Amino acid sequence: MIRNTRAARLVLAATFAAVAAPVLAQSSDPSSGPSSSWSFEVGAGTDNRSKAASKSGNNGYVSAYAAWESADGLIYVSPGFQTIQAGGSNIETDWIVGYRPEAFGYAFDLNVAYKRRLDVEAGYDADGVELSAVVSRAVGPAQAALLVQYAPDAPGSTRSYVWVEAELGWAFTPRLDGSAALGRREQDNSPDYAGWNVGVTYALTDALDLDLRYHDTDAHTFGEQYEDALVAQVAYAF
Repeated sequence: MIRNTRAARLVLAATFAAVAAPVLAQSSDPSSGPSSSWSFEVGAGTDNRSKAASKSGNNGYVSAYAAWESADGLIYVSPGFQTIQAGGSNIETDWIVGYRPEAFGYAFDLNVAYKRRLDVEAGYDADGVELSAVVSRAVGPAQAALLVQYAPDAPGSTRSYVWVEAELGWAFTPRLDGSAALGRREQDNSPDYAGWNVGVTYALTDALDLDLRYHDTDAHTFGEQYEDALVAQVAYAF
């Protein structure tokens, strides 16, 4: 089981420092200039899957996110929401701050997310913090990525968790991508499980993507949210 130990708190502090340092450096640099940019994305799907499990009671969902990006593309801030079904809440809000450097041919994404569920039942833990680190590399049409996420305090009954996921992808055409991912989640006060997905993403236009993906876990006995599902999603960016 994962505990909120001193070591875990040190990991949290180190990740905050890694994300905050470049943000503070850019904000204090008078030469950085006002050439940052905003973008937006709205989406919908037949099931809201996160870490292979359903957050929407195996029902459909919608989401909307904004993203501010620094002029050099390294720093971003992304507020947004998604519909869920948990603890009496139907909406989860997210506030994300991240840093995306590149080094030695690898791309990195380090971010901190504050998540809060609105209008929860009495006694339900409504909010939590999630730290994420992604390293990825593309070689020709192939891409590989490794994701590690740690939450010292998760919404709901889960106290803390770690999610580790490896993903492989292939660009079949400029508009058609395929990918498969395998992950493992270990939780305090919730079941540990493995989850996986495989699917394709097709870009109808430069702004509109369709995704069809099969999700499954080895934890069907713990509830319907862990059962397998074929999920269709659409996302529009502008």
